[in-house]
Amino acid sequence: MGSYFRNLPFFVVLLFTAAGAMLVPSVYGLAVRDHDAARVFFYTGILVAILATLLGFATQGWARRRIDNDQKYLVSLLSSYVWLPVILGVPMFEVIGNTRAINVYLDMVSALTTTGAPVFEPLRLADTVHLWRATVGWLGGLLTWVTAMAILAPLNLGGFEVTSEATAVGQRMPNSGQMRAAAPAERLWRQARVLAPVYMALTAVLAAGLALAGERPLHAAIHAMSTLSTSGIMATGGFKDSDTGVVGEILIALFLIFALTRRSFTSGFGMAALDRVARDREVRLALFAVVVLPTFLFMRHWLGAYEVDELANTGGALTALWGSVFTVLSFLTTTGFVSDHWAGAQSWSGLETSGLILVGVAIVGGGVATTAGGLKLLRVYALYKHGAREIDRLVHPHSVAGAGRLGRRIRREGAFVAWIFFMLFLVSIAVVMLALTAAGLPFEQALMLAIAALSTCGPLASVAGTEPVIYLALGDAPKIILSAAMIVGRMESLVFLAVLSPGFWRSQA
Repeated sequence: MGSYFRNLPFFVVLLFTAAGAMLVPSVYGLAVRDHDAARVFFYTGILVAILATLLGFATQGWARRRIDNDQKYLVSLLSSYVWLPVILGVPMFEVIGNTRAINVYLDMVSALTTTGAPVFEPLRLADTVHLWRATVGWLGGLLTWVTAMAILAPLNLGGFEVTSEATAVGQRMPNSGQMRAAAPAERLWRQARVLAPVYMALTAVLAAGLALAGERPLHAAIHAMSTLSTSGIMATGGFKDSDTGVVGEILIALFLIFALTRRSFTSGFGMAALDRVARDREVRLALFAVVVLPTFLFMRHWLGAYEVDELANTGGALTALWGSVFTVLSFLTTTGFVSDHWAGAQSWSGLETSGLILVGVAIVGGGVATTAGGLKLLRVYALYKHGAREIDRLVHPHSVAGAGRLGRRIRREGAFVAWIFFMLFLVSIAVVMLALTAAGLPFEQALMLAIAALSTCGPLASVAGTEPVIYLALGDAPKIILSAAMIVGRMESLVFLAVLSPGFWRSQA
């Protein structure tokens, strides 16, 4: 039996995981006497487990003969994002009952890629379905953590190409040589054993904190899972319907640090780990964005002489400032939570197009090897350092810059690769926009949806534009295009180029 599980293909392992995950809404449905939903999830979980078992037996001989390399795991990961939502959507389709399969598939792709697009109205879905969507998003976040450290880091992809050094569990490994010495399956199992307990513990702590702050236990669990996975999935219509108020938003903001840098969960806990996080390049850049942009919105109230009667309203000023800080941080990590005071922040600033700020921070994205999407902070930092160095050379042409070997690597090769990814990201936005407009969508909707899908920040399309985009009202063609764009945004275009590169295939043979 041990050899059976050791030889299971990656996709089959994910099928077993999906079957086990279906027990979560099944048990909850049984507890709240929603027996119909509980039976659907339970029976579907049994069928998926049987399917996975049969596939495991069918692939045992092939598994022993196959060459275990990183490239095949990239292909397996891509196929998992494409086909796994079909299986994950079966119980949801049966429980909802009055919807079409394409809507459920879009929602499951959105959850698994941690995009969190609000496809269905919250009041339309039962609590068991809300819990299932959050569970799929939470597992998608864990999948991102594990595959980033076990597969992408050794290949110098997913943002690691900027430094060409992987950091796993607080230990630096130049050129990822130590990680690539082990087989990919062994690395996946090793990283899962290290990261999964941390991921679960952080989720449990945040859920307990939200529950103590007054949130309903189910909603506390869902919002905690959505925060750690940055899926942004909510069981309510927003924080306006939450009972925690600012306290809950503060708790969530504290845990969004794990989407800004991988050092927050790979360096352990303690003063030394806190010091490494505080000195991390990605955290410093994120703090700069979170401080500067809300300050701009806050100060514009006086610069524009907007609503002078509110100048003495200290409470309104502080709530508006917090609303902008929390919302900017949430969209920077591509979570997509909107503060209950964001409307007040928009009114306070008097800026009619304040949603464009959220578009910008969502494109920047969070940290490398985290659940956040977008360009990633490390790539933006590399471009900034290269630009600052070039400006310095205009003034001092013969100067020699310091910052050590790693700093020089970031300014030179790292900035070059970051610029390539930036161009690929823009081209991807243009291609998705062209496809959406060809499918009949207007320009603004196509732009917002393309950025939301490729940055894995689904709520962006409903918040940043002049008019909110309703995903459910889109046609079938835009939904298929968006599903593909979400998968591309989750895996990143450089990974696709690596998969399609003949040289990469030969190097992995």
